Amino acid sequence: MVVSEFVSSLRRNYGIEFKNLALLDEAFTHSSYANEHRELGISDNERLEFLGDAVLELTVSDYIYRKYPDLPEGRLTRMRASIVQTRSFSSFSREAGFDKYIKLGNGEEAAGARQRNTLLEDLFEAFCGALYLDQGRGTVIRFCEQIIFPKIDAGDFDETRDFKTLLQEELQKDGDAAIRYELLSTVGPANARVFNVRVMNGDVELGNGSGKSKKIAEQAAAKTALADLKQANA
Repeated sequence: MVVSEFVSSLRRNYGIEFKNLALLDEAFTHSSYANEHRELGISDNERLEFLGDAVLELTVSDYIYRKYPDLPEGRLTRMRASIVQTRSFSSFSREAGFDKYIKLGNGEEAAGARQRNTLLEDLFEAFCGALYLDQGRGTVIRFCEQIIFPKIDAGDFDETRDFKTLLQEELQKDGDAAIRYELLSTVGPANARVFNVRVMNGDVELGNGSGKSKKIAEQAAAKTALADLKQANA
């Protein structure tokens, strides 16, 4: 079974407490471990990985669909692809400490599979599949709100940087643009700060925005500037 230290860390860090620990154990059982311990009759995590992949794709799709109501289908698809990929999911696994607890066969362990990106991607999907079966999609969403959605909001994925890119492209249609982002203020306590930023083109203020980080605030300012430019040119 999964170690109590991991169960405690899930409760402490994410507010997750599995009702069926056998599901959690299965999610962290690699096929190499199951094959080396066939006498135990245990299942590996491949079926849970299949389910988790679908649950995560729906959850991420729903989030970005609602967050970016003006983005066309093509750009939403590219954004989702940049989130639901090996590099992203493997980094989420490491952030959550999942790599420490995956059960591997001796051969895979010796080969360094514990840090293999594809394995950690599969592990992240299997965990979310197990969480879905244990507590439903609402709990998966709450987990994603802690580990995935903040990174989307912060612009960690290429498509979420488009407001700044689009603003630059729009302004450069008429020649060179001297775009810069200025921090106006930071308000609130350390654990709930709000950053206020404005975007300038030379000496002209184009828009301002706020967010939980400077990156988010800059995106908000660029979005406002784009909307104002669109209205002015209408």
